[in-house]
Amino acid sequence: MSLLAPFRRRRAASSGLRRSVRLFRLFLAEQTDPDAFYASLASDAVDQMAPHIDLAGRTVVDVGGGGGWFTAAFRARGAHCYLFEPDRAELGLRIGVPAGAVLADGYWLPVRDGGADVTFSSNVLEHVPDPMGLIEEMIRVTRPGGLVYLSYCNWYSPWGGHEMSPWHYLGAGYARRRYLRRRGRLPKHECGVNLFPVHIGPVLRALRARPDVSIIEARPRYYPRWCRLLVRLPGLREVATWNLMLVMRRVG
Repeated sequence: MSLLAPFRRRRAASSGLRRSVRLFRLFLAEQTDPDAFYASLASDAVDQMAPHIDLAGRTVVDVGGGGGWFTAAFRARGAHCYLFEPDRAELGLRIGVPAGAVLADGYWLPVRDGGADVTFSSNVLEHVPDPMGLIEEMIRVTRPGGLVYLSYCNWYSPWGGHEMSPWHYLGAGYARRRYLRRRGRLPKHECGVNLFPVHIGPVLRALRARPDVSIIEARPRYYPRWCRLLVRLPGLREVATWNLMLVMRRVG
């Protein structure tokens, strides 16, 4: 048996259907057991980065990482990871504020140009009014040859309306009213305030037109790797891709 066989089996398990089912089951319990879901999601995200860069000793900037699950996962792989989070309440989601965390806006990161080997953002883009502004800032702080990891929940995906899904397909206003009527309280997310429709096609076109980054991987984040073909299908990708994952390399 090849010495690489165990590694290949682990890699297949981490990118196949079993992984997708496991993440979906954890997602269903996200409200009742957020620590289990986000810790697993963070480990999975670091696994997605591992084929592209040796993380040991690298400087990682975690943009909008909330309670610090992603920062902890990067540090567990030997990276020097720094968390920048604009919401003090989000920082306190876990017991205690993560060591070294900085209360900072993702549009104005207190990081010098090219100061990071990896700039990372998970499920933040749909919560900001200027998605490309956030992406541009992530690119700025990434060194030439470094990587930018970006994932976000596209609006027409099954979870695009977050806790109001799937009623967001009938409009954000209807989804909000229905949630209030059924739950007796306003949803955590309000379209135009802390949730914004963001799509796949426009983001891909904008990034492909930039001379300072090249896309090295684009695929649905939670699906098996072979589902990456969905991203090439305009229209269908907006509905069938639950969450878009992009890995980009800084150029120049």
